[in-house]
Amino acid sequence: MRKNMGAADKLIRLMVAAIIAILFFMDVITGKLALVLLIVAGVFILTSLISFCPLYGLLGFNTCHTEKSN
Repeated sequence: MRKNMGAADKLIRLMVAAIIAILFFMDVITGKLALVLLIVAGVFILTSLISFCPLYGLLGFNTCHTEKSN
């Protein structure tokens, strides 16, 4: 699995996941919406930790800036 997520992308996903978790624990979001958003937050955290997004792979996106060796 090749990395396809850059640092900024990972940070944004982690911040969104944290906001979803805070809203859930403060009972701002509840019910089915909360369940769906928690699953999305879990996916964001997982993809951030492994630096790979399967959807990016399918669409050909790559936000990971790697240095090219000569």
